[in-house]
Amino acid sequence: MRIPLSAPDITDAEIAAVTQVLRSGRLSLGPQLDAFESAIAQYTGAQHAVGVSSGTAGLHLAIRALGLKEGDEVILPSFTFIAAANVLLYERITPVFADVEAATLNLDPSLVESAITPRTRALLVVHTFGTPAPLDELRAIAHRHNLLLLEDACEALGAEYSGRKVGSLADAGVFAFYPNKQITTAEGGVFVTQNESLAARVRSLRNHGRTESADWLQHVELGYNYRLSELHAALGVAQMRRIDAILARREKIARGYTERLSGTAGVTLPPLDLPNRRISWFVYVVRLAEKYSQEDRDRIVKQMASQGIGVGRYFAPIHLQPQYRRLNHSPLPVTEAVGARTIALPFFNQITEAQLDEVAETLRTLL
Repeated sequence: MRIPLSAPDITDAEIAAVTQVLRSGRLSLGPQLDAFESAIAQYTGAQHAVGVSSGTAGLHLAIRALGLKEGDEVILPSFTFIAAANVLLYERITPVFADVEAATLNLDPSLVESAITPRTRALLVVHTFGTPAPLDELRAIAHRHNLLLLEDACEALGAEYSGRKVGSLADAGVFAFYPNKQITTAEGGVFVTQNESLAARVRSLRNHGRTESADWLQHVELGYNYRLSELHAALGVAQMRRIDAILARREKIARGYTERLSGTAGVTLPPLDLPNRRISWFVYVVRLAEKYSQEDRDRIVKQMASQGIGVGRYFAPIHLQPQYRRLNHSPLPVTEAVGARTIALPFFNQITEAQLDEVAETLRTLL
């Protein structure tokens, strides 16, 4: 693509950091991992941060460490990346999908409570596209029903709710650093919590069930190879040094799209500002009006691609995916309507003003 959907922002500082690790001879479970975990903990306000191999791995370990098990139910949105539901099926936990708010595309608190059953154990809250979910209402529901609260902040590093960074505002939270995220470790994620024993268990689970005090070949429980290498961690440390500038740049790009597309008939733009929340811009997603069908949306996506402009259909609802159609679901009208009409526009730090102009004009022309 001439204008890709996303692209990592890698500078000479990141390249030097990774090269230094390669020369050090220490490639796993070393000082760079400690430094990256400390940087994330300090930035988010979490007491503990545990680096893992991906955001999916972090969510999986969170589910295990929180004690969720076969037969339990977890309420989550269907309008999100499929990993949030997959980690539940890994543990034979039943995902229960609730609909989202039309404005923010986050879980609708007014619909969550009606989805609770005697088997419900937790709420898995996703900060969709970097927009903080309504945590006060969701936390109140969790408290009222004695439920665990888990934040999927994989798209939301740096987002704030009531002046505090998301991810550290529940029983546990998870961030992800795939190359399309605000910062990247190439592959990787971080689990965060205020609970020391929970963090210790995740550290053990990520490393084949070992404990820090045990012999290398002694394993206290069934674990996984979900470690984050020194190479990935070093990249993350270097990226975190630029986090404020990166987030400011991404906000400028989002505002640039809004300036260019405001007044375009047939398109709903994402909100730029919300009360008591700071958005951390992961992607810029527009929604076509109801007069457009899913086929119209898909045709526009293909036409833009044919012109060298990478766009995406974020998100295809999980409950409509083949693996999940077999489950019984309540109606999700907002999720289905939005999922059929969303278009994620090219969004990356180095995108130019001329490219923003071209993307906006091409979309208007095709509409």
